Amino acid sequence: MTDIIIQGINGRMGKVLCEMIEQREDCRVVGGIDVTSQSGAIPVAASLEELSIPADVVVDFSTPAATMTALRYCEKNHIACVVCTTGLDEECQRLIESVSKTTPVFQSANMSMGINLLAELAQRAVQVLGLDYDIEIVEKHHHNKVDAPSGTALLLADEINKAVQEPYHYVYDRHPLRQKRDPHEIGLHAVRGGSIVGEHEILFCGPDEVITLSHSAGSRAVFANGAINAAVFLKDKESGLYDMKDLMRSLL
Repeated sequence: MTDIIIQGINGRMGKVLCEMIEQREDCRVVGGIDVTSQSGAIPVAASLEELSIPADVVVDFSTPAATMTALRYCEKNHIACVVCTTGLDEECQRLIESVSKTTPVFQSANMSMGINLLAELAQRAVQVLGLDYDIEIVEKHHHNKVDAPSGTALLLADEINKAVQEPYHYVYDRHPLRQKRDPHEIGLHAVRGGSIVGEHEILFCGPDEVITLSHSAGSRAVFANGAINAAVFLKDKESGLYDMKDLMRSLL
């Protein structure tokens, strides 16, 4: 049994996590962290220090500042941490890498297995198509999403770059540009509107044809399921930085 603390338990993802974990037999929620505490069967506090409940893993769906607090707490108390928060800056990323030297840490910009499979397909595509095909990434999310482009769009671009010898550079806004498109660029475009859960398209635009790889999330359940599987996977793991590729390999 994996005992889980959810940071951001009263948020939209936190509520979905609780509902899905309740249906499983290999894990349970033992506590939650949220600025808005609500009475219920699960104890909820404003901070991990205040909650002070033994657990195996902290699953973090919160804010970058709260993520850093959770990482330091997990390092101090020898608790594994699943980082699902996006929009992290370089300081937070350095902290993740530092904490992972002594603590099991799982991080992915997107917890969907489908998205991570999409990234592998994109790597294969760029190896076959090469510079004859321009690459554009279009991501769509709900109007409450703060960071743009999404962490997932950047993940996809970064994974493509890992598959080529000469890295692409990223272009986020062509409005001020008045020049021919550079073959060594990846365009990233963000759409925000309504209640779109998450849609990502990778366009390989070549001579007389366009190849599109795409993923659409029907609900937040796909991300919650990935985060739960990551938490169960991370229990009893040695210190290190793990990601969805490690989880996917463990399922083969």
